Amino acid sequence: MKSSTQTITPRSEDYAKWYQDIVASAGLAEHSAVRGLMVIKPYGYAIWENIQKVLDAKFKETGTANAYFPLLMPESYLKKEAKHVEGFAPEVAMVTHAGGKKLDEPLAIRPTSEVIVNESFAKWIQSYRDLPLNINQWANVIRWELRPRLFLRSSEFLWQEGHTAHATRDEAEAKAREMLELYTKFTRDYLAMAVVTGEKSESEKFAGAETTLTVEAFMQDGKALQAGTSHFLGQNFAKAFDVKYLDTQGKEQYVWQTSWGMSTRLIGALVMAHSDDKGLVLPPKIAPLQVMIIPVNNDKKILDLAEKIDGELEEMGISHEIDAREGRPGPKYFDWEKKGVPLRIDIGPKEVHDGELTLARRDTEQKETIKISGMASRVQDTLNDIQAALLAKNEKLMAEGTMNAEDWEQLKSSIGKGFARGGWCGSRDCEDKVKTDLKGTIRCITSDGNTFNKCAVCGAPAKHSVIYARAY
Repeated sequence: MKSSTQTITPRSEDYAKWYQDIVASAGLAEHSAVRGLMVIKPYGYAIWENIQKVLDAKFKETGTANAYFPLLMPESYLKKEAKHVEGFAPEVAMVTHAGGKKLDEPLAIRPTSEVIVNESFAKWIQSYRDLPLNINQWANVIRWELRPRLFLRSSEFLWQEGHTAHATRDEAEAKAREMLELYTKFTRDYLAMAVVTGEKSESEKFAGAETTLTVEAFMQDGKALQAGTSHFLGQNFAKAFDVKYLDTQGKEQYVWQTSWGMSTRLIGALVMAHSDDKGLVLPPKIAPLQVMIIPVNNDKKILDLAEKIDGELEEMGISHEIDAREGRPGPKYFDWEKKGVPLRIDIGPKEVHDGELTLARRDTEQKETIKISGMASRVQDTLNDIQAALLAKNEKLMAEGTMNAEDWEQLKSSIGKGFARGGWCGSRDCEDKVKTDLKGTIRCITSDGNTFNKCAVCGAPAKHSVIYARAY
């Protein structure tokens, strides 16, 4: 690995540039030759692989099986569900020529897979015995972005998309809630990010869904980032694609459905939730490398101790490497600091002589000296402490950045600084006013009931308690 010389713009000076610098200096991704598309570099992809590994196991625990569906679909399929095609039309890329000639019918490159999945579901589902059907796929999608940003809004991104079919409305709605809870727990427990959850407004919900449940994460600049969504689709796609089953009475019924997804934008969320002006900061549970062992020189005794520590970490199942490159240790510290490795173990002549190791935390930059004999448990405890500390820090940030907005003036003064919790009368006019005048949106209708008497926008009686914010 080459030593990095990438400088990082301070957050306070230019937050957008800071984000770009972190992505570049950590070696996560870069722009491709086609505008809006990105190359995910090995270190960035390793983070995605860890996200995949955890989520895939959790999905399978719920009875979900993986499958794969085609990238291309006939344009006519996309048009079968009216609200769906209307919602995605501006973002859809089309293939019009192939094999040296114009196609009889253009092919849509999937922006999401509900339509192609339901084409298969119509064949797979015949009886109530075929239900529930729980399918997930790991795939790429194309949504043509006007203002692309690496990970946050790229025209092509990677994700998982779950698709389920059920015999009853209650079962499907319960599934949508189950997946929301799974996403919420994953975001907190593994990504160490504080979140709020709730239902999207009518204008913000997924095109073709009856309801959309969302996980909204808090970024360091006070903006929201939609970390994951779970949709109750009702029977909209089932009716469009004739997905029916025979119930226990032998009567034909349409299935009830859900879909749900998380994507590589989670990597962008990790950058913005935890990183600092020195580089990337990663939670240990999702970091490609949890520990970096750095010998200060290539003295045999130092390298022998490094190899001993390497073996013990291997037995513990802790991901790690030894950086035994020639040269001073300073540039090595600098490189791994930018890449966000949670914990560093420094080994020099003093450590060898005293039978000790120096642990350096990435999150707090604190160092401590430990005895080699107690290394195994202390390293694991420190990684656990880092994971918990990152979540606590993000929770504190969100708590301090969430303000109550009782009226328009309070909403106007708070929405650019963080989350504004306030009342909403339910009208589209008030929602649009927030978008046009304040450049914000209703991120979600919170599930803790209506705690505000008046709409923060117009002053009319409030029907809902919501989170207003600017968002990525």
